[in-house]
This record gives sequence, C-alpha cells and structure tokens, in this order.
Amino acid sequence: MLACMLRELRYLLTHKWDLCLVTLAPLFIIVLFSSMFYSGKAEHLPIAIIDQDQSELSQNIEKYLSHNTTVSIYTVSESQDEVEKLLNQTKIWGYVLIPNGAEQRLVQAKDAQISIAFNQSYFSIGNSISSAMMVSTLEGIADFAKNSYFENTIPYLDLSTANVKISPLYNPNLSYEFYLEPFMIPAILHLLLCCCVAFAVGQEIKYGSVQNWVDGESASKALLAKNLVYILIFCFWTWAWMFWLIITRGWFVAGSLWMILLGQFFLYSAYAFISSTVVLATQNLSKTFGFIAVYGGSSLSFAGVTLPLNNAPIFTKFWANIIPYTPYAKLQTEQWVVGSPAYISLIPLGILLMYCIFYYCVSSLLLKKRWMQSVQGDIHV
Repeated sequence: MLACMLRELRYLLTHKWDLCLVTLAPLFIIVLFSSMFYSGKAEHLPIAIIDQDQSELSQNIEKYLSHNTTVSIYTVSESQDEVEKLLNQTKIWGYVLIPNGAEQRLVQAKDAQISIAFNQSYFSIGNSISSAMMVSTLEGIADFAKNSYFENTIPYLDLSTANVKISPLYNPNLSYEFYLEPFMIPAILHLLLCCCVAFAVGQEIKYGSVQNWVDGESASKALLAKNLVYILIFCFWTWAWMFWLIITRGWFVAGSLWMILLGQFFLYSAYAFISSTVVLATQNLSKTFGFIAVYGGSSLSFAGVTLPLNNAPIFTKFWANIIPYTPYAKLQTEQWVVGSPAYISLIPLGILLMYCIFYYCVSSLLLKKRWMQSVQGDIHV
C-alpha cells in the first residue's frame, strides 16, 4: 500500500495540472470563501422611510431605524411612487410607510396603518432587513407610547410596557461566516475530491495501466492506497481551514472536535469510493464527471442546510437520504454548533461509515474485474 501511495504522489509531482487540483485549487477556495464571509453578516443595507405623517411618532421611528446597524436610511420622502422606483432599481431593499394620521390613530387605540415592504427576492438580505425594520419600528412605537403620549397624558402613573425577550441560540450574532462557511468549504472540497479521484482512476483505465497499478497487490489494497492519498490531502486542507476558523476567527467547537474530524475523513472517503465506483463501472470520464456534477454538486442544497426538507416532495427527501453529505451536515451541526453529547452523533457517523464500506467493496470488486480482464488480455496476446 505504501508503494501504491508513493506511486500516486510521484504522479502528482510530475503532472503540474493534477498537482494544482490538490494544492492551489483548495487554497483558492478557502481564501475566496473566508474572505467572502469575513465580515460576518451584511450591515448598513439601504432602506427608505415614507413619512407622510410628519409627526413625533414618525420621528421616533426614524431615530430607532437610524440606530440599527443592519440598515441605513437611504432617503426620507413623502412620495410613495418615488420610493417604490428606488426599490425597483434595487437602490434600496425595503421601506417603512408611515401614512398621514398614523399618530392620531395610534393614540386613539386604532390601527396606525404603518406598513413595511421589503425585497424578498434576495432571501438573506430580505430576512435581515425585515427583522431589523420590524424591531426598530416596534421599538419606536413603544418608546413614543411610553415616554411621549402616556407621560404627557398621565404624568403621575408609572406605566411599564410588556417586554418579550428573543434569544437566538448557537449563533447569536447571526453571522453568515459561522452559518454558511462551515458547510460550503466541505461541500466544495468534496466535489473537487470527486473530480481528482475520478480522473486519477480514469487515467489508469485510459492508458491501460491497471495491471501496473495493482502490480501484485490485492485490488482492494491498491484502490485504498490511491484513494487514501487524495482523502488525506483534502482532509489536510479542511483541517487547515478549521484551524483558521477556530483559532484565528474564534468560532470554537461546542462539542467533540475529534468526532468532526473523523466525520470529515469518512465523508471524503465515501465520496472518493463513490467516484471510483462510477468511473470503474462506466469506464468513461465524461459520464463520471456528469454524475459527479449532479450527485456531488447537489449536496449542499439537499442536505437541509440552506433549503429545509420539511414538507419537501418525496423525491427531495429520497435524494437527501442517499447522499453522504446529509448525515455529515447533521453531525457537524450537532458537534460544532449545538454541542450535543457525542453519543447523539454516532448515528450520522455510522451512516457515513456504511457509505464508505459499501462503495469500497463495490469499487474493489469492479477494479478486480478490470484487473483480471487486463491480465487475461496480456495472456491472450
């Protein structure tokens, strides 16, 4: 096995483009996404206020909106048409409409008819500004009612308003760096791993060097050795990125670090053996890369990370349950973010191990069959 691994390393060292796929490409991906999510979350998103009331209430709402760092007041106008034009031009992402007579209706215990509109076509931005505008508007109304209207109307009554405490768990800063980056890096790296393994195995078939590859070893050992080179390389890049995120950026692991590392090893192993299985079965790199693009490329979308699986169609749930990334995403969330007891993550870890064993056995049988065909061809010649 060591000889097979050294053979694969010599191949990488003598082929610069293959070497770039396991060195520069992962480094570029890590640097790119680390830079993209470095700021944590989007802030100072431009919004507008349509102030048709021109009252103390509207001034109070504007004050609270200006203090919210998530949004930035682009303009204050009385014209709704002008503001909606800015919204259509994506110069602003939403607006708060304070209609004429809003303050009078509020103090008469009527509906103030204050409304909030936002652009939800950009899902993350829409959620961020909608929450910020809602919270700031309600705070402005509550402050006006308590400190302006009631204080002037009933000066000797200490009237307290109801308070509801909202506590985001596990990611209180609502940081995209801690939400998306830990999922996107393994998702992209495992796709790159699949391509590298498929190309490495496909080259052996293309140039008829399967017999030299196995070279007296059992097919299972030769396959394991070749795949292990790429698995360890991509594990190293993932662990280097985790070092940056945990030690440098301070996103500590709430649960078991060793279970996450073991889960990543099983994740990459599963996808490496899947790629080996497909390329040995099809003996066609174009078909293999097409399969990898569909099967591996859909991992992040179907794992329940960015798009929920609740009430999803049967096919979506089926697809989510046949990709190794789904149990890994669950394991990572439990151990990195939530801090669940280790025994809870044994189930997704066991599922990943079963993927590894199954596809390793299948790919080993296919390689043995291919090797025997190669030997019989030499004997026939």
